Amino acid sequence: MRALKIFAAVATVALMGCGAAWAGLGQPSPWQLGLQEAGTPVMQDIVWFHDDLLLVIITIIAAFVLALLIVVMVRFNARSNPTPSRTTHNTLLEVAWTAIPVLILVVIAIPSFKLLFFQLNVPPADVTVKATGNQWFWTYSYPDNGGFEFNSIMVPADQLKPGQLRLLTVDNELVVPVNKVVRVQTIGADVIHSFAVPSFGIKIDSVPGRLNETWFKATREGVYYGQCSELCGRDHAFMPIAVRVVSDDAFKSWVGEAKQKYGAIPTTTQVAASGQ
Repeated sequence: MRALKIFAAVATVALMGCGAAWAGLGQPSPWQLGLQEAGTPVMQDIVWFHDDLLLVIITIIAAFVLALLIVVMVRFNARSNPTPSRTTHNTLLEVAWTAIPVLILVVIAIPSFKLLFFQLNVPPADVTVKATGNQWFWTYSYPDNGGFEFNSIMVPADQLKPGQLRLLTVDNELVVPVNKVVRVQTIGADVIHSFAVPSFGIKIDSVPGRLNETWFKATREGVYYGQCSELCGRDHAFMPIAVRVVSDDAFKSWVGEAKQKYGAIPTTTQVAASGQ
C-alpha cells in the first residue's frame, strides 16, 4: 500500500508539472485532474468511492497484469524457453481467475448499492425547486416560497464582467440556503435535457411529460456551476446551471426580493378560493 501511494504521488506530481491541477469547488479548473471538490455529503461519498476504492483496485489490477506480462516476456520468450510447455489445464488457476474477480465485484457492489440508495432516497425537503429545461435555457420556480418563476440564460462572452466565467455565468442564478435539503424537480419543455452539477454529485434527465427529482444539501456557501449534460440540440453547450448557496437570512431576503421582481404565481388553492 505504501508503494502504491508513492506511485500515485509521483504520477500526480508529473501530471501537475505538465499543467494539470486539482478541480476546484463548484467549478472546473484548467487542465484539471480528478473530480470537482465535494460540496455535498453525496459528492463526498462519490469522491471516496472513486478515489479511495475504485482507483486503488484498478491500480492494483493494472500493476498485477503488467507484472504478469513482464514475467511472460522474460521467462517464456523463444530464447529463454526454446522448448515450449505443453500445459493445457490447471484447475487451481482456473478457479482462482474465476473466483477472485467475483470477490472484487462484491467488494465494489456493497458500497455502490449504499451510495445509490443515498442518492436516490430523497429526504424530507426544506426547499423545493422546479427546473424546466428549454432550448436552450433553464426556467426555475419555487413552489414552496410563493411560486415565483424566472428564466436563467447564459451571459454572452462579450458581456461578461471581470471574474465571471465564460460559458458558465448566467443572468439569474438559482439561489438556495446552505445546510438545507433542496429537492430538485425537473422536466423538459421540448426535448430531453439533463440537470447536472458536478460538485453536488447530481445528474438527472429532464424529460418532457415526466417529472424526475433529485436532491442535494450544500455544506458551504458559494457559487456552484453545472451544465445541461444531454445532447439537446444546436445550443446544447450554452445552457449552464449556476447555483448560489447563501445563508438562511440571505435566502429569506432574496425570496422577498424575488417575489417583488418576478411576481408570485397563484397556487391551485388560491385560484379555487378566488372562484376562478
